[in-house]
Amino acid sequence: MSFEKPYADLKVVDLSQGVAGPYCGMLLGRHGAEVVKVEPLDGDWGRHLAPAYGDNTAFSIPANMGKRALAVDLKSADGRAIVDRLVADADVFLEGFRPGVIDRLGFSYERLSAVNPALIYVSVSGFGQVGPLKDKPAMDPVLQAFTGFMSENTGPDGIPHRTPNIVNDMATALYAQQAVAAALYSRLQGGAGRRIDVSLMEASANLQAVRLMSGYRDGPFKPPMVPNGIFQTADGWLQIVVIRDHDFVELARVLGRADWADDQRFQTAAGRVENAEDLIGQMRRIVAAQPSEHWRERLTEAGIQNEVVQGYREFVHHPQVEAAGLISWLEQPGSSEPWPVPNVPGMAGIDAASPDAIAPRIGQHTREILGELGFKLEEIEALAADGVIGV
Repeated sequence: MSFEKPYADLKVVDLSQGVAGPYCGMLLGRHGAEVVKVEPLDGDWGRHLAPAYGDNTAFSIPANMGKRALAVDLKSADGRAIVDRLVADADVFLEGFRPGVIDRLGFSYERLSAVNPALIYVSVSGFGQVGPLKDKPAMDPVLQAFTGFMSENTGPDGIPHRTPNIVNDMATALYAQQAVAAALYSRLQGGAGRRIDVSLMEASANLQAVRLMSGYRDGPFKPPMVPNGIFQTADGWLQIVVIRDHDFVELARVLGRADWADDQRFQTAAGRVENAEDLIGQMRRIVAAQPSEHWRERLTEAGIQNEVVQGYREFVHHPQVEAAGLISWLEQPGSSEPWPVPNVPGMAGIDAASPDAIAPRIGQHTREILGELGFKLEEIEALAADGVIGV
């Protein structure tokens, strides 16, 4: 065990698909665990979200880097027997099916915990394991609608919008990973294995906790400070945030409207909120007259929070991002150019030459894993010929 790889002796069997469960498994792997990705013969559905590059997509690469891939027909008796062998000495089991499906496949918590009492069994679902919506299919956009996220993300057109950043999936993965970490620590102190249920609904609610509570009590969102928002410039968009009265005085000076500091309507935060329409209208006309970089330089020099609205290509090549070592450029099978993969906070950057840097192809390690489980070469080939495994 080391600080960089504290889970080096742990084994994770990952039957989850998509992003939430697999990304949790990837994080465990980045901490040193051996993660075996068990997927159908045609692969995790996250591999097939267009555009695809060989066996991978932008969804499946960050979720599966560093894992070993085993393709198996879970509906066959022989396929289930293979997973049983994997689980027998595993530390963590991840599944992401709708409630009841994993039980029908034969891998219920009750059965697997009887085989391996120390097993930490993690179920990831859309709405949770109980309740009237538990059986309803639910990906990230559905939970954005259900939990209130979309109602808060209403544009000038008055229409609730989905954000494409799959925030609920990523949050679910993070909450699941921290729950596993706590369970592993408990087990070190003499605790037994346990079942952990994590849903996109729960993760989404917690991700929005501050706004959820204030929205419930106080209604639709109202900017607590003015000016605070996006302003169109001569060549793009700029985010400006003003918190203190002193910041507003500096903003007025930078915009060439020092007289605003003496305008009684704008001298306090409450006054600026009350007279927001007039103030914001004047600001929009001034800001629109110059390019983004003009204002970014002057506002930054004045100590006012601001930043240019960038695209992803601009972001990953920004000098600040490069100085922080945030992005690792990783070659992946099926891609003609490297992918910009963000390094996980609090962990060392991904070495492009390490096994952690590669998302496996479907069934890439099937023969290797079965060999380690004690299967003979002729048995492996027979299973492949019968369509039980993919190699």
